[in-house]
Amino acid sequence: MKILGIGNAIVDVICKVDNSFITENNLTKSTMKLVGEVEFQKLLSLLKIEDTISGGSVANSIVGLSQLGNQVGFIGKVSDDELGNKYEEGLKKENVKYYYSKKKELIPTGTCLILITPDSERTMVTFLGTAGKISESDIDISAVKKSEILFLEGYLWDEGEPKKAFEKAINNSNKVVMSLSDLFCVERHKTHFLQLVKNKLDITFANEQEIMSLINAKKIDEVINFAKEINKLIIITRGDKGAIAVNKNEIVECSARKNLKIKDLTGAGDLFAGGFLHGLINNKSLKESLETGTEMSSKIIQIIGARLN
Repeated sequence: MKILGIGNAIVDVICKVDNSFITENNLTKSTMKLVGEVEFQKLLSLLKIEDTISGGSVANSIVGLSQLGNQVGFIGKVSDDELGNKYEEGLKKENVKYYYSKKKELIPTGTCLILITPDSERTMVTFLGTAGKISESDIDISAVKKSEILFLEGYLWDEGEPKKAFEKAINNSNKVVMSLSDLFCVERHKTHFLQLVKNKLDITFANEQEIMSLINAKKIDEVINFAKEINKLIIITRGDKGAIAVNKNEIVECSARKNLKIKDLTGAGDLFAGGFLHGLINNKSLKESLETGTEMSSKIIQIIGARLN
């Protein structure tokens, strides 16, 4: 198997809202907030649902990789409930090997409200449910060892069981890739993330805000110097400024696509990562890999949701 992803198995509930909904509910636009089930249900009761789609950051990337013809798998924890069944079906339909046997859990399958404002920005409110309870025993070590690349998401990193699961997977992997996921994630786990990036990861995906926060940088040049110093491959997405890959002394840039009809920015980073990794595992150059990532993210932001048809 080319790539095995481990991440939060979350069902996305997509809703369109006005900017006032974001401020009135004390949310920060374009970020992700973790909430309990009660707060989640309260918010959901105020909304009109546009669509329900299997999601989760790394899972979205893995589905993109499968659609590009790669052999891929995924591990993520769901409960044996309606949303859990929907989640598993969504992966199988996309030819993703699902390395997890679900059972009836005390906590339901995780759900994420994707709130899309008129400017196409997405603000997420996540009830992790059983996804956030992933433990060492949920990790299929033989699948980890048989995959060329292990792909993890920063969203999953938390103290306790998920952290142990993470470390077990890393210690048995051939090559490790991680996405920093979200600015709040980085700020909450800065010390751990910095250690991971420096010592454990072979490849790191981050947007400009996340990586600059991680190393307390003021300018992108500081990030480039940091990547050179630690001698790891770091890929930075910069919105309309395109993307940069830094590998040892090689710095490669790719500009963003212009004149797109943007509908929803959900999944832009996920599909970018999927496209880039597709290039990498098929022996493409950094430039070609950046181009494929950019093409995939350009497609996803012109539709609603984080999965291409």
